[in-house]
Amino acid sequence: MWSLSRKKIGLQPQSQAEPKPLPDPGFWEGRALPFLKRRALLLSWLLIAIGCGRIVSTWMVFANVGDEPSHVACGLEYLANHVYRLETQHPPLARAMTALGPYLYGARPRGVGDHVREGMAIINYQGHPELILNLMRAGVLPFFVLACLVVFYWTRLDFGAPAAVMAVGLFTFMPPVLAHAGLACTDMALAATMGAAFLMAVIWARHPTWWNSLWLGVASAATILSKFTSIGFLPAAAGFALIFYIAAERPGWSRLLAMARERAAGFGLALATGAVLVWAAYWFSFNQVPAPEFFDGIRSALYHNQVGHPAFLLGRFSDHGWWYYFPVALAVKTPLGFLALAGAGMYQCWRNRAMVRYLLPLAFCLGILAPAMTANVNIGVRHVLPVYIGLAILAALAAVQMASRKGMGVAAAALVLWTAVSGATRHPDYIAYFNELVRGDPDAVLIDSDYDWGQDTKRLAKRLRELGATEVSFGSLSAIDDQYLQVFPGLPKVKKINPIEPVEGWTAVNPTIERATQYGLNYRYPNLKPWFEYLEPRERVGTMRLYYVAPGSLRQQR
Repeated sequence: MWSLSRKKIGLQPQSQAEPKPLPDPGFWEGRALPFLKRRALLLSWLLIAIGCGRIVSTWMVFANVGDEPSHVACGLEYLANHVYRLETQHPPLARAMTALGPYLYGARPRGVGDHVREGMAIINYQGHPELILNLMRAGVLPFFVLACLVVFYWTRLDFGAPAAVMAVGLFTFMPPVLAHAGLACTDMALAATMGAAFLMAVIWARHPTWWNSLWLGVASAATILSKFTSIGFLPAAAGFALIFYIAAERPGWSRLLAMARERAAGFGLALATGAVLVWAAYWFSFNQVPAPEFFDGIRSALYHNQVGHPAFLLGRFSDHGWWYYFPVALAVKTPLGFLALAGAGMYQCWRNRAMVRYLLPLAFCLGILAPAMTANVNIGVRHVLPVYIGLAILAALAAVQMASRKGMGVAAAALVLWTAVSGATRHPDYIAYFNELVRGDPDAVLIDSDYDWGQDTKRLAKRLRELGATEVSFGSLSAIDDQYLQVFPGLPKVKKINPIEPVEGWTAVNPTIERATQYGLNYRYPNLKPWFEYLEPRERVGTMRLYYVAPGSLRQQR
């Protein structure tokens, strides 16, 4: 009866409209996103494994680069003799890892002189130089894995599992990362441990437990023991993070002081833990101060920065570098698709600047770049390699945001694909990689570890054997005896290059030596250039320029 009265007075609708069906989720929301959430860790490990495979495949292609002999010599002294005196400008962690494989294989210090000759003797004396070099490089691979895991867990912590998978993928696509993860040097170790230390600092700041304090001390010690530049990078990154926190949260002085008091004891524990671990890494040595080699290494690094290093950028030479060196190097050594994504990620972080977690990757990148731009040693983007951790997170954040917007998924996929293909098509030449901004000769833009670090000496030796050359004028990046070059990688008899007068026969010009020092002319005579700047090379062998002057042709010219 009540229902009838409702119909009569109009309270009951005569007909009920059918609900509108919900739109079908697109490919990203319906398939890709759930799959990435469910399989995030597995997919990330797959990407890491692919990256490791790409790195390992470069080992047999390249000869030792300029710094590798020094690192294995110092690392082997550390492991075998439990001292660290041969050369202290770099701390021992990464060097010990590069020497671990050769040490387990039976290599021991040779005692032949300086650290460069000692390193070459270690590589060659057992008669298996390629095996020793591969064992050296294998010691750096764990740092690549660690860096990838830092990227994954940091991104998942603040931006979710799908972004974490994307960040790992983008990081493993980076040619500079793949290049320096494949060399027995200190740069990949710095990137991995610097990222781990910053992430641990973030976790500790949010949850200042005793356990997190201990791990902060361990991670900080690891990065200090990887490379001394971390002593400037880590506090700078933490300082930028604190500034961004204050700007975003506006906690006020009373809240800041309360937070500082709450964390003071834990911070002290972290400092003590780090200090003890650093001292332990130097075998608890003591001479007026604990770990004197540590402080001697810092003095050596500061002196190197003070006197500078021969550098070349965009056609200019300098012993003390340029403030804009690293921004330029990043601009030409990084795939353009990745730079576009990273730029979009920065914009996304600016839009969400009220949330501190969006600002932390920016703080990390600034903490690397700001101190590096004041340095006088400008010889490679490898010195700011940790910045790719922060940039990968920013790029992944942008890629995920674009994929979730209607009409932007194709653009996101195109940029990711561009990034992947740009590096893959240059395999295995990740050291010499430049993006599409560089036209013509790359050594007119950058040299040294950004292009030619001596890695193509092995290719040069093979080509000279094919040509039947019995002698070559050549200059090595390392100040070592030519006899080592004839043993490995097997060059013919080597003569020194005369930059003023050409000689008959074969001449192989190393672009780094030519651009940085002009084989001894050192830009002291503006109107006098090396003879090979006026001639076209017969061919290029990797990064090397190979010239041939026919016998008798010089006498005819005279």
